[in-house]
Order: sequence, then C-alpha cells, then structure tokens
Amino acid sequence: MTRLFTIGYEGATIDAFIDTLEKAGVKTLVDVRAVPLSRKPGFSKRGLAAALAERGIGYRHLQRLGTPTEGRNAARAGNIAKMRDIYLTHLEAPDAQAEMAMLADQARESPSALLCFERDPGQCHRSILFEQLDTADLTAEHLFVPPAGRE
Repeated sequence: MTRLFTIGYEGATIDAFIDTLEKAGVKTLVDVRAVPLSRKPGFSKRGLAAALAERGIGYRHLQRLGTPTEGRNAARAGNIAKMRDIYLTHLEAPDAQAEMAMLADQARESPSALLCFERDPGQCHRSILFEQLDTADLTAEHLFVPPAGRE
C-alpha cells in the first residue's frame, strides 16, 4: 500500500512545516490550492518551492485540483457541506480528472504530500480529493505540523 500524505500549514512556521515533511520522508509536495498565494510568510508558490528545494523536496502545483472560488467562499462561511458539493462537481471536469491521474501517478513514483491551508483535513478539500482518487493501492496519512512555538 502506497501512502499519500496530506498536510495543512495553518498555524505553522515554514521551518516546522518543512521539518514535518522531512520527518515523514516526503520527496514531493503537491500543492492543490487553486490560488497558491498566502499572507503567511514562506507559503506562496515561489517562496515555498524555493524553501523546499533548499531541503531537497520537490514542488508541484496542480491548480485544477484546487477549490473554485464559490467553494472557498462556502468553506470560509463554515458551510463544509456546500463546499464539498461544489468541489465534487468541479472534480468531474476533464482537466481535473487529468490532474487526479497525475496526482495518483506522482504518489506512486515518490513519497508525496497534498498541501492546502487548513490544519484539520476534515475541514479541507484535500480529504475529499483523496476519497475521489479511486485508487485501491493508496492510503491517506495526515501530517500535522506542531503549532508555532512547539516545534
């Protein structure tokens, strides 16, 4: 059984985040944010990719696996059920299906982790994405970054 890790950076520092990936043996971080920007230092696409590269971890962005705007708005409003419905419909699109196949292949090629913001995978689209991969040979393992000040 191949593990596909998931991780959120909510409440994390960039160093603790990358330490967590290293300890798990992750070789590639797969960013599944529709918009790979963050107000949190170090977590926007370019800075994150550079910090990961310094520690020998690859970065891959699969934008079509991100939550569309209306789904993100539903999540911010606390309506996870609505976000889920919107996201499931979004994943039916051919380009999202193609990126899901790429993701499954990536996980089989090297230890990989799905990235999004939320610390709790149950509140995030990355858990829904994993459920929809339809790959019996993959198992999810959720990583949790120690909160800032507790590394």
